[in-house]
Amino acid sequence: MKIGIIGAGNIAGIMAATLQQLKDAECYAIASRDIKRASAFADKYGFERAYGSYADMLSDPYVELVYIATPHSHHYEHIKMCLNHGKHVLCEKAFCANADQAKEVLLMAEDRGLLLAEAMWTRYMPMRDLINKVLKSGIIGNATSLSANLGYPLIGKSRLIRPELAGGALLDLGVYVLNFASMVFGDDIDSIAANCVKLDSGVDAQENIMLTYKDGRMASLYATMLAQTDRRGMINGTSGYIEIENINNYEMIRVFNLERKIVAEYTAPTQITGYEYEVIAAMKAIREGRSECPQMPHAQILRMMQLMDSIRSAWGIEFPFERDNTIRITASDIRPEKNGTLVRTDDEAVKRESGSIVRKISETADPSAPAADEAQESEDGETDKLRDLKKASG
Repeated sequence: MKIGIIGAGNIAGIMAATLQQLKDAECYAIASRDIKRASAFADKYGFERAYGSYADMLSDPYVELVYIATPHSHHYEHIKMCLNHGKHVLCEKAFCANADQAKEVLLMAEDRGLLLAEAMWTRYMPMRDLINKVLKSGIIGNATSLSANLGYPLIGKSRLIRPELAGGALLDLGVYVLNFASMVFGDDIDSIAANCVKLDSGVDAQENIMLTYKDGRMASLYATMLAQTDRRGMINGTSGYIEIENINNYEMIRVFNLERKIVAEYTAPTQITGYEYEVIAAMKAIREGRSECPQMPHAQILRMMQLMDSIRSAWGIEFPFERDNTIRITASDIRPEKNGTLVRTDDEAVKRESGSIVRKISETADPSAPAADEAQESEDGETDKLRDLKKASG
């Protein structure tokens, strides 16, 4: 399958290196707003075509699947461009800036019969299924709570501190801990309590999020762009607990009994970079005529965006481009319809505002600097993944 990439930064380079080793995947086209940058990328990774504009690449009839590697503030625009050119899409996280954007492009893809998938890579990894199998085995009894954290010192990254670029820890890092909780405990959430610390620019720098489920289970989640964390996930049960090393790129699962002794260990399989699983899933879905990947279906993509909208609303965080055209969510209860689509509910019974404490600190990067272009931002983008891929990509 001939694959094109929008954005020629570091994260695109890791994807290109992955594609080089994937059967049935061809590094065909790369597009950047700078033709010299695109040409250098093509030479480095063996792409057949290099384009100095996204529209030019999308007009190439041979491009079958497009991987979007630009900042998430641009995903909505770039997804629409791809779909309007009849291209299947695999888009980096966060999928869009908000749920309204996500819903629009998801409906576009379904109407056109095109694949639109989110590259939330942990959803596609084989260790995800293994975690659930270990849980279902009953080895730790009844799981009653979990915790997860993800943090990197990223405060110097302009992309992350600027509201006009949909900055903040939530969409960049919090999305991982929220997805971890969703994969383990599901989405039947009863209430949310979320506290954050804001930068002077108005975006969230770090946060604690507590999810309480309708069956009484709880998830304690922490994300920060101020410091390095151990990235661990813990699942606590009546007969023991499970430790997941690195929720951002699973490395090891350890199972402990009530005496806190290890009773089982599982090491992640050897991988190219970890990106291969999402690409394989996307290509398989395209060949099967699907508009979504079962590992991260459209209803789940929308649910995650609605959940993050709800949390941002409780914190009073609104991106500048949302003020005139985005409906804010205040309900913490997001319910699926029978057909699998997700809707916001306005019933008074579910209008439970997230408990929120907001504090401010000063950032070290300059929020008044000129807006970064695609090339610069794609270099800064996805730093969390880049750090975790050092050993995989050398």
